[in-house]
Amino acid sequence: MKDKLQLMKEKIKLLNEANKAYYQEDREIMSNFEYDKLYDELKQMEEETGIVLSNSPTIKVGYELLSNLPKERHENIMLSLDKTKEVSALKQWLGEKIGLLSWKLDGLTIVLTYEEGKLTKAVTRGNGEIGEVVTNNAKVFTNIPLNIAYKGSLILRGEAVISYSDFNKINEQIPNVEVRYKNPRNLCSGSVRQLNNKITAERNVKFYAFSIIRADVDFNNSRIEQLKWLENQGFSVVEYKKVVTTDIEETVKWFEEGISENDLPSDGLVLTYDDIQYGESLGSTAKFPRDSIAFKWVDEIKETKLLEIEWSASRTGLINPIAIFEPVDLEGTTVSRASVHNLSIMEDLELGIGDTINVYKANMIIPQIAENLTRSKNIKVPEHCPVCGGETEIKKDNDIKTLYCTNDQCLAKQIKAFTHFVSRDALNIEGLSEATIEKLIAKGLVTELADIFHIEKFKDLITKMEGFGEKSFNNLVNSINKARKTTAARLLYSFGIGNIGLANAKLISRKFNDDWEKIQKATYEELIEIKGIGHVMANNYINFFKDEKRKGIIEDVLKEVEIEVNKHDLDGIFDNLTFSITGSLEHFKNRAELKTAIEERGGKVTGTVTSKTNYLINNDSLSNSSKNKKAKELGIEIIAEEKVVQWIESGKVE
Repeated sequence: MKDKLQLMKEKIKLLNEANKAYYQEDREIMSNFEYDKLYDELKQMEEETGIVLSNSPTIKVGYELLSNLPKERHENIMLSLDKTKEVSALKQWLGEKIGLLSWKLDGLTIVLTYEEGKLTKAVTRGNGEIGEVVTNNAKVFTNIPLNIAYKGSLILRGEAVISYSDFNKINEQIPNVEVRYKNPRNLCSGSVRQLNNKITAERNVKFYAFSIIRADVDFNNSRIEQLKWLENQGFSVVEYKKVVTTDIEETVKWFEEGISENDLPSDGLVLTYDDIQYGESLGSTAKFPRDSIAFKWVDEIKETKLLEIEWSASRTGLINPIAIFEPVDLEGTTVSRASVHNLSIMEDLELGIGDTINVYKANMIIPQIAENLTRSKNIKVPEHCPVCGGETEIKKDNDIKTLYCTNDQCLAKQIKAFTHFVSRDALNIEGLSEATIEKLIAKGLVTELADIFHIEKFKDLITKMEGFGEKSFNNLVNSINKARKTTAARLLYSFGIGNIGLANAKLISRKFNDDWEKIQKATYEELIEIKGIGHVMANNYINFFKDEKRKGIIEDVLKEVEIEVNKHDLDGIFDNLTFSITGSLEHFKNRAELKTAIEERGGKVTGTVTSKTNYLINNDSLSNSSKNKKAKELGIEIIAEEKVVQWIESGKVE
């Protein structure tokens, strides 16, 4: 009994840590599969021993909240749902009753209150008893009604979610792979709990109602009628189907077939009695309400053979183990690799080359290792970085072991330089995200900037990489070949010289008429003659081109590109003039186009108005914009866009 109690305590500790990470810190330290397995094992041990410890997650609903948002106690406690993975259990649970089966959305549960037809309060689920007040944030959800026709008191529950498509768009805008969001739920939770609702508004959060707590309306004792009524009030409701015992199996299959097309994150289904009074009469246990039950997908698990562990280095120096196994078909796709996340998980699984392992897709999406059936534990942790050969170091943080490269000059840590080199304002190579560059470097396909121009040699390897196929590879090669023709300014900017932005790169290139040899050999005295180039920039520039290693990198790149001479040297009417732009435009598509027209003729465009600004371009000279006010304070002339057009057409500033 003593050993069993100790084992129960260990499982409780792990489960509570996982809960805290998931609910309070918006991160995951174990997969759903692992959590459910641990939870079920603990529950079985509690039933066998008759002992339930006070901190067991089988009786606790949630954790204390950590934020600066106001707190409020829920009128009705919010319990979590009991769950099953068996359709037969759903049939038995429903019996002769009518039910509604709906998606179990994976976001953040919110309680909304309306008084006299207006949204007055929004509170998160929190720990089930006390939630955080997020009313201002809820008001900027993209599909929520702020006013409804019903003027009585209404309290309802629903799920705030961010769709997969919006999640991917937001992540694509974050250049640093390491700080990208792990999944839509984490992003949604962080977005809804912002202190600044401007951020919430930018995240495209949606709300889907799933139940009514209070409303003085006759719903004919039907949950389905409640949802229909909510739709008539302007709410989006969770997608559902009316079911009876005889068609549950068919309906579950219908939902399952829709997973791949469902843009909203979901981790299963919910079955609820349509009969409101009957459901309420059942009451609840200490943890679960009895009127609803959750159905979690039975993970499709396939047995396969572990072929190797690939060690993948990232820009932070972290080296992650990736399991490569014999390909298996899972949830409609072929998978052959899965992240093992860290050394601790690898050690817990006791992985070894040649082991027989079970793999599955978490939430039918992310490949994971469920179990290791052989446990030969023959994998050696590398003592040297797979990218640079530098020494590695094992670090331990919160009992989690991770592997790091200790070499500050490791190529994997220079990924930012590669990302900048291919960025839109530099070489503009589409299809080379930071994540892709990281994979190319990790596989040893790219070791310096010039290597990017020769990745067509590795077609067989790259087309097998996740996210790449024949079409995307061909598009990438075409984009690389297109980038071979570039301008001196773009090339200069692409090397990432400290403090030399695109505008300054254009000024320097124009100064030397796009002659690269002169650009590279520019002297300190020549540089500071250029308006906008100060002492710090000039010194950074000189020191950059003095570095012998960088000279070699630049020489290799020059062999791959052709520098086109710009025509800006023929028309320098805006030489030594600095402009700022504000307000709407009529002659140019946007500010970027006007900015280009000015810079091509020797001028400089800044985002702010300072004493160094010569002209503020604003078609509304009488507006009370901050730039107008600043220009008037400094005595800077405010000109209309038409004036700039006239100067360009006449070839002189009058």
